Amino acid sequence: MLSTLHNYTRIYRVSFDIFRIMNKIGIEITVSFVYNVLNAVVDTALDGVEGFPPERSSFTMFYANSIRNICLLGHCGSGKTALAESLLYMTGAIDRIGKNADGNTVCDFDPEEIRRNVSISASVAPIVYKNTKINILDTPGSFDFSGAVMEALRAADAAIIVCSAKDGLTVGLEKAWKYCQERNMPRFIYISKVDEENSDYNATFNALREKFGNKIAPVVVPIWDSSKKITGIIDVLNKRAFEMQNLKRVEIEVPEDKMSVITEFNDALKESVAETSDEFMDKFFGGEDFTYSEMIKGMHTGVLQQSLVPVLCGSGISCLGSLMLMEHIIDLLPNPVEGNYHKATLADGTTKEFVVSPGGVPSAYVFKTVSDQYGKFSFIKVLSGTITQDTTLVNARTGETEKLGRLYTMCGKKSTEIKELSCGDIGAIGKMEKVKTGDTLCDPRKVVSLKGIPYAPACYSMAIAPKTKGQEDKLGAGLIRLNEEDPSFTLYNNPETKQQVITGSGDLQLDVLVSKLKSRFGVDAVLSPAKVAYREKIKKRVEAHGRHKKQTGGSGQFGDVWIRFEPQEEQDGLIFAEEVFGGSVPRNFYPAVEKGIQEAVQKGPLAGYPMVNLKATLYDGSYHPVDSNEMAFRMAAILAFKEAMPNAMPTLLEPIGALSVTIPDSYMGDVIGDLNKRRGRVMGMTPDDEGNTVVEAEVPMAEMSSYAIDLRAMTQARGSFTMTFERYEEVPKANQAKIIAEAKEHEN
Repeated sequence: MLSTLHNYTRIYRVSFDIFRIMNKIGIEITVSFVYNVLNAVVDTALDGVEGFPPERSSFTMFYANSIRNICLLGHCGSGKTALAESLLYMTGAIDRIGKNADGNTVCDFDPEEIRRNVSISASVAPIVYKNTKINILDTPGSFDFSGAVMEALRAADAAIIVCSAKDGLTVGLEKAWKYCQERNMPRFIYISKVDEENSDYNATFNALREKFGNKIAPVVVPIWDSSKKITGIIDVLNKRAFEMQNLKRVEIEVPEDKMSVITEFNDALKESVAETSDEFMDKFFGGEDFTYSEMIKGMHTGVLQQSLVPVLCGSGISCLGSLMLMEHIIDLLPNPVEGNYHKATLADGTTKEFVVSPGGVPSAYVFKTVSDQYGKFSFIKVLSGTITQDTTLVNARTGETEKLGRLYTMCGKKSTEIKELSCGDIGAIGKMEKVKTGDTLCDPRKVVSLKGIPYAPACYSMAIAPKTKGQEDKLGAGLIRLNEEDPSFTLYNNPETKQQVITGSGDLQLDVLVSKLKSRFGVDAVLSPAKVAYREKIKKRVEAHGRHKKQTGGSGQFGDVWIRFEPQEEQDGLIFAEEVFGGSVPRNFYPAVEKGIQEAVQKGPLAGYPMVNLKATLYDGSYHPVDSNEMAFRMAAILAFKEAMPNAMPTLLEPIGALSVTIPDSYMGDVIGDLNKRRGRVMGMTPDDEGNTVVEAEVPMAEMSSYAIDLRAMTQARGSFTMTFERYEEVPKANQAKIIAEAKEHEN
């Protein structure tokens, strides 16, 4: 045995060295491709030999067929982080199970996560079980941090949707299911907290069946004691029962009263397997039984085709079901080659499917960035070939060549340096300053750009400013760094309101950003409602005289104009015209008059907002041959404007937004009633393909500052909306007085 193993080891080493040299001199065969072939040969040759293959650690190089990238999805508080903690413990990655309440879990390591006891970003936790590397991507359940979920979904090849036996079906579960449907992503459902008080496994499972149909397939059956408390679980496929004793799995006898249930579920699994191929269908109807390997093969196919969604259960605290979950992950969920579908844009602009290939030239996708006081890490998933610390790749976004820095395997905040990453694996690159989330790093011989991460449109806006004057630059630099980590929020300066506006998914996300600004960058920032960019216009034609005369002892100033002001319907800015006859105002002073009016219209007479829809015509005036100059005529135009506006029936205009709200029908009455309170006008309602209704409306944007939060409350977070600027309309008289008073108060 030892001599055989030594021979195979020598084959590995020699072959690895040869093909490393071939790759460096430009022959397009990657190390991982050769290593995968050799690995398959050796595994086959030594299958069943005691002590082989040896257990490997999470920072050993793995190959695509021995990697699973799994995303944990679900509602906030469903137990995702606790599940990840139990998997880490059961595989020896940690020696004690952390708790969210204690702030010592692997995945929730950010100070804000510890302080709030909630996940706010996606984290990676690799584990090794039965010589398979499982990259667990733990995601936030709060809807304010859906951007982190999008990032994790981009790196995952399959999902585990976690739902609590205490809460049943939640909107978080529904959203997670929708995310998987949109991506054709294979998935499990894991019912957590089955051993806690007030949990009801049967009610949760029945609700899942009712919601999603017979594709919901239980592969685990709980065992209850006389007090209806779950004490163990049964593997339906193998008909074996287990319980946890001091955090160790112990096999027990299958209870007699469970045999009929196991047989029923086992038969249902056989029916699902039979539907995956004609061969299995013939065998099933021929009365033949499937072998274990055929059952696994058929269930694996069913999961890939999404005709089968296995349901498992367990507890993150006692680790009940954790080992069984990992066994099913290895057997039934896809490896990276079978997993996520990618679309790539080539250098010539054409789009085609990107095939994940261990034998291809190196390429990787940056799905997440961490930029803090300890440095910058670019989290990547290798999509083809193998990358090493000295690999040179092209950033498809910028076209620049990037030499990779140090490579790491990340487990929460802990980084372990490694030499290389193979196809399908997840790791991080240090200090890649020009690389951003969503970038594709690829070999110069094959430059492709993969589609960006589909962040939900930011819909909740607030103005942000430093508490202390003079820290504006510090605030801006901090927000730019935070935006590298979280591209789901946007930032812009509004020149009209002179505010810096930050837009995100909700108030919790913005509150976290403010806290991070203080803890990381030493900037105390305050949030305030973003001002609305109102406009002013006139409704009546008027004529006004402006005369500027000033004598200072030497040359004086003299400008005299008559200007007609009249409203326009479709013109946003100012129209300037002249009808001067007889040279009462010399032509060379016309630009000065226009400049004066342009300056004056920036501040309207009611509340100081810019004037629009205005035409000004210079039709008469006078001048002095010595004292007249451009400054004098500019001032005269301003005086004419100020004289005219109070008599021209000025009025306020407000921005109107085109709103599109997608809601389940059951919330229709509440949403329509709320829109009416916001002075909205419903323009139409259209059903969509998912059983929802899309409400189209026009609403004053001044009434929508809190709509993201209010809609979430009205619809239990099932509603979503988009809004775009449509046009300006006159503000009702009843509302104008308040707006004018607030503007003058702010000015004072």
